[in-house]
Amino acid sequence: MSENGAEADRAERIDTASRDAYAPPPPRGGMGLLDDLVMALRFFSRLPTGATSHELPDLGRIAMALPLASVVMGIGPVLLLAGVWLGLPGYFAAALSVAAMVLVGGGMMEDALADAADGLFGGPTPDRRLEILKDSRHGTYGVAALCLFLVLRVSAIGSVATINPPAAAGLWLAANIAGRSGALWVAVALPPARADGAASAVGALPVSRFAIGATLALLLVFVIGAPASSLLGVASAAFVVALVVLGWTALCKRLVGGQTGDLIGAAGALGEIAALTVLLIFA
Repeated sequence: MSENGAEADRAERIDTASRDAYAPPPPRGGMGLLDDLVMALRFFSRLPTGATSHELPDLGRIAMALPLASVVMGIGPVLLLAGVWLGLPGYFAAALSVAAMVLVGGGMMEDALADAADGLFGGPTPDRRLEILKDSRHGTYGVAALCLFLVLRVSAIGSVATINPPAAAGLWLAANIAGRSGALWVAVALPPARADGAASAVGALPVSRFAIGATLALLLVFVIGAPASSLLGVASAAFVVALVVLGWTALCKRLVGGQTGDLIGAAGALGEIAALTVLLIFA
């Protein structure tokens, strides 16, 4: 090849590389509700979701499908409450149901609550709190928070399951949906506290995407929770969950200046307990 030909070939390769570098990225897989549901289930659960390729998590898409994902995740665990009709004590059936939910969710919510309790209340400075949050080991605050969360779940569900298993299933499923979706407000209101954390990796959550998911969650909570409680009970529960999430958001901002995946997960756990508390009052 002549010198002029080599130069032309090299220039063509450089030009092609430049075009490729500035070309728009290829589409990131499907963008329908089913694809978003699969993404949400893969992010929040250990349920099988087929052999399709895994996409990078997108919190905006996850937020819109999370209410439906919460229903899918909760169906199996709440069905175990039917064991009361087979002769199981209500609290024992509730404990089995809670154990199944922990397995379905891979213990993510429980681990997040324990880490958040240790991190926020076990460190004197924001940097130290974030360091503790990242530590996989649990201290006294974390173990206490985890145990109380499980006990409150079993107590709330078991107290109703002893009398009316379908009502217990509806109350818990509605509370779980409200807690999980409401917790995502933390990701709207606060920036990631760490550049290398899971919360940073899933991207920002636009208010519009959160609003869509929250609206769907509220609709499902009314449909599922109202028959077991009341319309006033569901409306009150939604209001209290909002207050809890806003309060938690303010606490996270004051103590660490941002949000992490653990802090969002902990908000979901607190929101679920808040919703259960109010729904039980009106049941």
